[in-house]
Amino acid sequence: MAAAPAAAGSGAGRGRRAAATVAAWGGWGGRPRPGNILLQLRQGQLTGRGLVRAVQFTETFLAERDKQSKWSGIPQLLLKLYAASHLHSDFIECQNILKEISPLLSMEAMAFVTEERKLTQETTYPNTYIFDLFGGVDLLVEILMRPTISIRGQKLKISDEMSKDCLSILYNTCVCTEGVTKRLAEKNDFVIFLFTLMTSKKTFLQTATLIEDILGVKKEMIRLDEVPNLSSLVSNFDQQQLANFCRILAVTISEMDTGNDDKHTLLAKNAQQKKSLSLGPSAAEINQASIVFPPPGASEENGLPHTSTRTQLPQSMKIMHEIMYKLEVLYVLCVLLMGRQRNQVHRMIAEFKLIPGLNNLFDKLIWRKHSASALVLHGHNQNCDCSPDITLKIQFLRLLQSFSDHHENKYLLLNNQELNELSAISLKANIPEVEAVLNTDRSLVCDGKRGLLTRLLQVMKKEPAESSFRFWQARAVESFLRGTTSYADQMFLLKRGLLEHILYCIVDSECKSRDVLQSYFDLLGELMKFNVDAFKRFNKYINTDAKFQVFLKQINSSLVDSNMLVRCVTLSLDRFENQVDMKVAEVLSECRLLAYISQVPTQMSFLFRLINIIHVQTLTQENVSCLNTSLVILMLARRKERLPLYLRLLQRMEHSKKYPGFLLNNFHNLLRFWQQHYLHKDKDSTCLENSSCISFSYWKETVSILLNPDRQSPSALVSYIEEPYMDIDRDFTEE
Repeated sequence: MAAAPAAAGSGAGRGRRAAATVAAWGGWGGRPRPGNILLQLRQGQLTGRGLVRAVQFTETFLAERDKQSKWSGIPQLLLKLYAASHLHSDFIECQNILKEISPLLSMEAMAFVTEERKLTQETTYPNTYIFDLFGGVDLLVEILMRPTISIRGQKLKISDEMSKDCLSILYNTCVCTEGVTKRLAEKNDFVIFLFTLMTSKKTFLQTATLIEDILGVKKEMIRLDEVPNLSSLVSNFDQQQLANFCRILAVTISEMDTGNDDKHTLLAKNAQQKKSLSLGPSAAEINQASIVFPPPGASEENGLPHTSTRTQLPQSMKIMHEIMYKLEVLYVLCVLLMGRQRNQVHRMIAEFKLIPGLNNLFDKLIWRKHSASALVLHGHNQNCDCSPDITLKIQFLRLLQSFSDHHENKYLLLNNQELNELSAISLKANIPEVEAVLNTDRSLVCDGKRGLLTRLLQVMKKEPAESSFRFWQARAVESFLRGTTSYADQMFLLKRGLLEHILYCIVDSECKSRDVLQSYFDLLGELMKFNVDAFKRFNKYINTDAKFQVFLKQINSSLVDSNMLVRCVTLSLDRFENQVDMKVAEVLSECRLLAYISQVPTQMSFLFRLINIIHVQTLTQENVSCLNTSLVILMLARRKERLPLYLRLLQRMEHSKKYPGFLLNNFHNLLRFWQQHYLHKDKDSTCLENSSCISFSYWKETVSILLNPDRQSPSALVSYIEEPYMDIDRDFTEE
């Protein structure tokens, strides 16, 4: 709390007070200088010196000046509030003063958020600005934090009602006055203290709203392990409070500048990771480890927190509330599933039966049928990605993607009958059952006639061609197939017409969206990889040269989008050629796609373009797959002792394009980066091995052979770069 005015006899205090008064009055003449007071207060606010609070003025002076400037009596009210808020106060008078101040600011905030910011001609400055300038914000912070002060061993107390008024006034000031939220964010002890006000239901909503705004502008994220009794706090939340609290968690567990977007270069990511290793875990990672969850059974009905019954609200409004609350919970779970605590979160999600809960919610809320006018925000339409209805669907699909990706718990997306179907597929094909299927706890899977994955496939096939959901739906289903290839998983989806649906979208509807095309090509590759039945179905659907040419046109329109399919077909071709089986031989002789990929000119065309469209400085998580696909082609050539041939052909193609050395120098740099990037990342190497069925040691050996500096080696890149065009030692480290 700011110091009281200096007592008489204190020379230093008296001198400072006199100087401030002189500055305010513009000299010793006793008449105020117009506009000078606010300027002095603003400077004091920035420097912490001079005029900073209403208490530094006399009530007479403030009243006289208020007549001219029309400050709505706010400075005088702050002067009274300061006097009434001393440590031994019972705060009754404070609360009465706050009741006078509150409506002066709330109407202004309401006008601000509804974009009706039309100040009357009589008001030169907004009330919230005057309130802050005369020290109102700092004074309310001090009042709120009184419970942290002890007098003779007794902690001071203020009522919930008074705390609620203080919080509302602070929030309204933050809304209307620039810079207030940032100043509050710099008071770390205050931000941590705010969490303790969430214990009371009377102050919970105002506290949560203010915390969320403050964290949104805070430069350094708070650490949840510094919040007193966080576990006890959260365990006492009801479902509506927990859902609101998830809005705060969403901020605290998200990296402030993650660099995980596909558009960030891998060079920048690697540099950031090195920096992070030296600094230790980030605040977001620490917060993810600090989060506590509701006890089992807290959300048995729907699998997600739900709001209290609002019988007085229209049905559409009740649904809107349900959507908004569940949206926050889904986002938090999504972030946690992608973090370091992934396995622990997976176990909790399974034990709390979230997946069966989502399955029960699917038709009722997540993918429910609604009228065109329902749940549309002001200024938007029902197809806008800002719509809560659409945002919920996308967040739901992202959660399924994160949940299924490379984790055996993905089989919880099925029901018991569908799990039995997987076992029957394996038995019929005379192959061992997938161990993860055998280990799945049947009491935790979906109930009802259809599991969550099957429901997703049904809506996916009904989705309009222009729908923005297609990308996310394909990503969610693809994540179920990622990892070690499972024939049973593929057949489960093939039997439900997924391949035909994908080909219809790519060929017959001639999809134009690059994002959707990429997701469909990736899904198609995972669905067909090493699966003879899938290639038979492909050939049955693409049954004319005209259809096949449309398909090839889509593939060749952007290799960044289609290269994963090219890789899967190339790997499948290599496996089929080494199998002795009539069914396989029949597919090899009939399938247009396999025949096309088997041609060396086709492979060389893909290889040349894949290397040419990427460079070390532009590699991202999105396009690094092009580098790995080019390596797959060369690894398979090496197996057949044809690696020198492929390198020779690349050299000839370079010369034919009149750019000798350009492609192979670029490839040499890319492979050097590949070593730097992958040899220190276990997860990436495991993914490469599982998805290709080629041991990572063979990947490493092939790269080393290609980077061999011996110009006499027939498998070394340098042997095919002529001396005048050699440029292989370029430094590509991220500054």
